[in-house]
Amino acid sequence: MKSADGAGRKPAGAGWMRTLYQWHWISSALSLVGMLLFAVTGFTLNHAADIESKPHVIQRELSLPAPLLSALAASTLQGDAPVPAAVRDWLVRELDAELARDGSVEWSPEELYMALPRPGGDAWLRLDRQTGALEYENSDRGWLAYVNDLHKGRHAGKAWSLFIDVFAGACLLFCLTGLLILQQHAGRRPSTWPLVGAGLVLPVLLALLLVH
Repeated sequence: MKSADGAGRKPAGAGWMRTLYQWHWISSALSLVGMLLFAVTGFTLNHAADIESKPHVIQRELSLPAPLLSALAASTLQGDAPVPAAVRDWLVRELDAELARDGSVEWSPEELYMALPRPGGDAWLRLDRQTGALEYENSDRGWLAYVNDLHKGRHAGKAWSLFIDVFAGACLLFCLTGLLILQQHAGRRPSTWPLVGAGLVLPVLLALLLVH
């Protein structure tokens, strides 16, 4: 006959396993959508040459208004100084473009040049500081290029970079807790470690023997 104390006693390690499973499902929930995105874009990046689309390019030529041109010509802006607020507001309004305040700006005595890369596309503008002549080009490579660039973190900004760091941490936690769960069940599943070993050995062999 079992004692009252014996009936209420839990197996050693049961609390640890419960915590392990809890962190495993939490990390899997946090990283699920991200892993789907990165898995799909991993495939599309690997076959980018086969599914590459033709970019849509917009080109425009404008002239900076005389008051803004006078202020710009008289200024001594050089190097990577930011664009004056009045000029920036006019550019945003006329070009219907997002001009990041920390974007790449290059000044010379003759012109202003801005590189405006973004996920899925590129843009640039060149403004003559003497005549006010403005050239603008915007290239959009489509939604597939957009998600591919998100995969690479290409010109996606600090917020997306932070997301990738958090997502990578969640994936790492998911993998480590999964490994510990595998260890707990490996005694009843003899194929566990051979499969884990195959997952390690196969990419190593491919990298050593077939990747040049």
